[in-house]
Formats: sequence, structure tokens, C-alpha cells
Amino acid sequence: MAKIQILDNLTIQKIAAGEVIENPASIVKELIENSIDANSNNIIIEIKNGGKDYIRITDNGDGIPTEDLDMAFKRHSTSKLTNIEDIYSIMSLGFRGEALSSISNVAKVEVLSKIKDSSAGIHAFVEEGKILSMDNIGCPKGTTMIIRDLFYNLPVRQKFLKSSRSESNTVNDIINKLALGHNEISFRFIKDNRTMLQTNKTKNLLDTIYAILGKEFSDNLIPINFEDNYIKINGFISNNKLYRGNRSHQYLYINKRNIKNYDISKAIESKYKSLIPLNRFPIFVLDIELDPKELDINIHPTKQEIKFIDKDRVIKSIINVINYNLFSNIDIPNIKFKKEKKVTKEEVPKLFELSQESKQSNSPKDFIIKDFIVTDFTNIKPTDNLKKEDMYIKNTENPNIKQSINNQRKQIQNKVPKKTNEEQKIRDYLLDIFPIGKIFNTYIIAESKTDEKVFFIDQHAAHERIMYEKYKKEYEEEEIIVQQLISPEIIEVTNTEISKFKNHMDIFIRLGFDVEEFGSNSIALRGVPLIFGIPSGKTLFLDVLDNIDNINTKINSGYDTKIDKIMKIACTNSIKSGDQINNIEILELFKNLHKCLNPYTCPHGRPTMIEITKKDIEKEFLRIM
Repeated sequence: MAKIQILDNLTIQKIAAGEVIENPASIVKELIENSIDANSNNIIIEIKNGGKDYIRITDNGDGIPTEDLDMAFKRHSTSKLTNIEDIYSIMSLGFRGEALSSISNVAKVEVLSKIKDSSAGIHAFVEEGKILSMDNIGCPKGTTMIIRDLFYNLPVRQKFLKSSRSESNTVNDIINKLALGHNEISFRFIKDNRTMLQTNKTKNLLDTIYAILGKEFSDNLIPINFEDNYIKINGFISNNKLYRGNRSHQYLYINKRNIKNYDISKAIESKYKSLIPLNRFPIFVLDIELDPKELDINIHPTKQEIKFIDKDRVIKSIINVINYNLFSNIDIPNIKFKKEKKVTKEEVPKLFELSQESKQSNSPKDFIIKDFIVTDFTNIKPTDNLKKEDMYIKNTENPNIKQSINNQRKQIQNKVPKKTNEEQKIRDYLLDIFPIGKIFNTYIIAESKTDEKVFFIDQHAAHERIMYEKYKKEYEEEEIIVQQLISPEIIEVTNTEISKFKNHMDIFIRLGFDVEEFGSNSIALRGVPLIFGIPSGKTLFLDVLDNIDNINTKINSGYDTKIDKIMKIACTNSIKSGDQINNIEILELFKNLHKCLNPYTCPHGRPTMIEITKKDIEKEFLRIM
């Protein structure tokens, strides 16, 4: 065993720096927080190559006095604490005294700073926590920190940095979170000489939300304003029309500090159950003000984790506020009628219309389908002259079509399916059953023509399986048909999302989207996959965008591409529970389900159909023992 020894100071400092500085975004976060604590109301952030080569943070804050500069880069030096007790009354974002020391131990630092009453500023270069040179310079009040060559002295850590685009996105997310938590400050973010974000200092948080997240977000938010003698809660929550596929747009602040708290997120999400679709998440920007003595922020060097003295009381207060504001602001989705006839995503296309005679009659209904008429005899009992298998074709005006239909019927009747096992037998029932009714507008009841069995078919699960396999086949064979929209739909997104879209554009094209970048923070959707009829292209596009990080984009390469995840999302546009479908559509559903490679479950694993035998029913009625 090696001899135990004390590490040298340089090694200790680099180990400590690695706990605070993980990537360029860590530096950006620490320096912006220092700027905020220095009473800045204007902060400019600039990065190059994802922040790996260059980071600049400029503010108009209090500045650093010349006599304090040397001390500022020493470990555990801070102006915000004097002893351990001060942690429990701290309101500043920084307090540990580790940020500048850690940054100067993993990168080359240049500092320009001037305080209010000084005639000149200071200009210094710092490495390994030591000031290499310092001169007087003319500069405005405030501080500029320039960081170069991140991890130049830790080549192993450099290898763990991600691509420039990915690191830029992480920096962008950090800036968005800090800007949303401090609308009283103007933020400007420049990436590779291009301005990506500009917010203005304002008293209205909604203006900042609009600048960062876009109009759709700001238009569908509910204001929150609550205060008692224990807690103050301000901000916005989404209504029942605004939600996303992940938690990336949940912004939570405690005393202006951005934090992550799964318990609070889950509590808020629980109030949206049944108001928004499954596997969707509400959006919120909430700032909670508490007495600092009621929480512990000294949990982790990143200061994003906290502990509450009375967590249950905090969560109860939030839930009460959500209950009061959310349910009084639920909107009924509205439909905007236009001159052109459009089919909404919830509407099942009509395959027929009632004949004029049937509209005025209580007799079995006749349905006109192009050149022939179909009669629904579902409620009519068979007789010697009318077999069940003959109930669907009544007459036709086109003898060729009639002959074709009769020939098809004979072919089906002459076929004797090979029921070599139970699985094959179940599949064959899809051609052997006929609908006798529906319950709850969700489950189709069908009876076998040959066996004494009744089947319950989940119309949504069955149609989802059909759509999934059809879409997957078209995708694999690259035969997806794109339906062009009458006018392009403009979708507002964040800087991170536009970058994600660019990185995965080939996926969207292969999925059948005709889509392109439209300005700096917008995407123009011009066409959607035709397989879904006319779905809500925007909702479908955003669902895919929210979940695309879980899918490897290297199609047909050595990577494991899980495109099925996207298809399962897409196939939620199939027939829903509660949709009205008629017998003709039901029969078509049976036929298409029979063609599926797996007709027994939906893409998510739920069964499409179950069966009940006559024997089982008779047992329940005690007709047999």
C-alpha cells in the first residue's frame, strides 16, 4: 500500500476547481451570478467555439477595487460571508468564494474593472490563481471578465467537453434561466459574433418571457401572485392549452436563485392531470420568496440544490395557489372556421353520407359510397333468406362493381384458413367477425360468424397499431407522402430548440415534414406526413422536437437508431377513444388490423382486442357449472 501523504496546494486547487467548473456553461453561470450580485442591470455575454476558446462577461455593476483584486482570486475569498452563521441569512447568488479561484485554475483570465468613484480602471491577467500583471486603464464602471483556453492545463478534462454546438446550447439554457429569474436586468448573448438573445430590463416578467420563449408562451400563461406571512409566490403557470413533451420549460426560483426540485415539479404536474394529455408537462416560471433561515442552500457547489426546513408547508402553499388560479382559467379549445373545408385532427374522415331516403326512414340505413350503396343491418336478425355475411351489400347502380364485390365475397367464403395454432386462429377472427355494437364510444363489440365468441376491440389501440406499421413501412422504404399546407405555419422556438432542429433536420425530412428555418427564432412548417390525414402539424412537430434528443440521428450508420420512439409519438394522431366511427369504417379497421405484423397490441404494448366465449358467459349466469 502506498504511503499516505498530503496533496500539494496546486493539485488541491485543481481538484476543487473541477467540482465547480465542469464546462463553459459553469463559468458563464458563476460570472453572471457575480455580475448580478454586483448590482448590474446590463450584462453582455459573448462566447466563441461553444465557450471552449473564449468567454466574455461584461457588466455595469459595482466593479472590483484595486486593493481587492489579488484577494478575489484566492480560494474561499468572498465579500458576502464573514462566518458560517451568515449562510442562513444569505440572499446573494454567490457566497462560497470558489468561482474566480476555480476559473483561474483551469483557464487564462483577463480582467478589466472600475469602481464608481475611481478615475481609472484596472487591467490584469491571471493564471493558476495568481496575478501575472496589472495596469491602470481607462474603462467604464463595471467589470469585464475574459476567459480563454478552458482546461488548457487539464487535457483529460478537455476531452470530455462536447461539440461546440452542444456546449453553446448549454450556455444558452443557463442564460435563459438567469434572464427569466431577473427581468430587472438587460441581457445580451453573442455567439460567434452573432447576437442570439436580447432582453430589456423591465418590471414586467411577461415581457422577458416573450423575448426568450416567444408569443405562444406569453399568450397562454396564467399570472400567479400570492403572499402570506410565510411565503411569497410570483410568476406564471401555463393554461391547459400550453404544454410540452419534457420538463425543459419549467423554471423554478427560490429567492431569485434558479434551482431544481423534483418534488415541487411533481406536485405542480399533479394538478394538470386530466387537463393536458398524458406524458405532457406543464410550463411555469415561478419565483418563491422565503426567509433564508427556512432553507439550506449550501448543499452542492453548483448551488442548484436546496433543502427546506418545512418542505411540506412550501409544497402545500404552491398547490393551493395552483388550484385557485389554474381551474378558474381553464379554456375550452376553440375552432377557427375558414372558407375552406378543413378536417381537424380529432375528426375521422367520412367514408359515406346518408341516402335521402334513409334520412327520413327508421328502417335499416343506406349509406352512399361512390357508385354503390351499403346498408347497415347490424340490428336486423338474420333469416333463411338473409345470411349475416350478406348483410352489407344491398344493391348497386354499377353492375361491374356489384360483380366485383360478389366475386370477392366468394373468394373469402371459399378460403379455409389454416388454424395451425391459437395465434393464427386469433388473427383469422379479424376476417370472421362482424360488429354488433359499441360501448363508451371506445370499444367495438363484434361477434364471430363461426364460433360462439364475442370480441371487444379498442378502436384507438387498433388504429394506432395500423398507423404505426404503415408509417414505419413507408419510412423504411422512403415512400412517405408529404401533404403541403395551404399556408405555412410559423412556429416560434428558443435558441436551443432552433439549434436542435438544425442538428436533426435530416430526421424531420425523413419523417415527412417540409420544414425550414424562418428567421432567427422561428421555423416554417410547410408540409406534414400525409399518413395522418390532416393532423395538427405544429403539435406533432413540437412533440418530435422535444423528444429527439433521445434518438440517435446517425441513420444507417454504426449507431443504434431508435426511430420507433418518434413513430410512437406520431401515431398518437390515430382514432381516439370517443371518436364516432361507423360499421363500414369498423370493417375497414378489422381488415387493416389483420394485415399488421402484430395485430394483438398497440405500439405501446396494450392489447387491441380481447375475447369472451359463450361458455364463459353461461358460467357467469350459472347456466352451466
